[in-house]
Amino acid sequence: MPPNSLRSPFVHISHSYFMPFKNPNLTMATCVHPSRADPSPNIDDNNHVVFTNYVKFCRPDLPEQVTCLPIPIPIPIADEQQQPLLRFVDDDIWAQMKEEARADVEQEPILSNYYFSSILSHNSLQSALANYLSVKLSDSSLTSTTLYDLFLGVLLGGDGEEIIRAVGDDLRAVRERDPACISYVHCFLNFKGFLACQAHRIAHNLWTNGRKILALMIQNRVSEVFAVDIHPGAKIGRGILLDHATGVVVGETAVIGDNVSILHNVTLGGTGKVSGDRHPKIGDGVLIGAGTCVLGNVRIEDGAKIGAGSVVLKQVPARTTAVGNPARLMGGKENPVKLDEMPSLTMDHTSHISEWSDYVI
Repeated sequence: MPPNSLRSPFVHISHSYFMPFKNPNLTMATCVHPSRADPSPNIDDNNHVVFTNYVKFCRPDLPEQVTCLPIPIPIPIADEQQQPLLRFVDDDIWAQMKEEARADVEQEPILSNYYFSSILSHNSLQSALANYLSVKLSDSSLTSTTLYDLFLGVLLGGDGEEIIRAVGDDLRAVRERDPACISYVHCFLNFKGFLACQAHRIAHNLWTNGRKILALMIQNRVSEVFAVDIHPGAKIGRGILLDHATGVVVGETAVIGDNVSILHNVTLGGTGKVSGDRHPKIGDGVLIGAGTCVLGNVRIEDGAKIGAGSVVLKQVPARTTAVGNPARLMGGKENPVKLDEMPSLTMDHTSHISEWSDYVI
């Protein structure tokens, strides 16, 4: 049967898009014909978003269709007083993400279904994040629907405002500091360091509210899926960049401040079987290079920089640079070289190298 004979000419979607769903049976699946997708939505006379030739329903007898993901049936919001939407989301970032998603679909129509289910079908950053993390972290015994309800409940709960603001700050951090990041939506969909950090924020909320079994389950799934192992008890600030992120390990009592940049294979760990407060404390604006180990309840003060491959066992003063194994301060302990700029923002890993090394190849 020709594909055009089954084409749905359009799908109406309520202007308010989707509300969180509680009944897993109230879902439908959509597929996009990869060769004929029209990514440009229009607004009709009834103020509905219309995706012309954009979406059609799954048919099991059509092998050409892209694999389908469950998305909720649209439920109009008749009374905003009755079903209030949270207004604290950074509307500029969310609006820009949706514009970037539409542009990406126009450039690569084969990704239409992926972008629609991940970004364009959602009315808020909370819903999109809960959905995307639930799809990434689900498995055969832990469904994406179950995780979606759990994650969205946290993001819309009492601490949701603080979490979602941190999410926005993390998006900005990645976009501004990582030259490999081409857009906000690129970070949201493809950067596992960002995703692992947001999953941790949800897990930490569960941990602090006594739901430790669920929090540890999320930690385990994040470790399996993203190769990032952050204990849900760890405290992480805002504006965090986990660059590449593979192999990052953060212990239970670790604390990471605001505007911190951490590269891959970094360990913020303990020194043995000591219990209690036993993990590092990372100040604001710190840059930690790839392959670094910071061990024990030591403090890396604000604006410090740790060179790649270092092993830090003692406190590092503010605005100084520590390198080596074991790490030593550039300029010496008595008169260390002071940094003029915030290293986590400049991402400069090699400044002053001539002052401490004559190494040549």
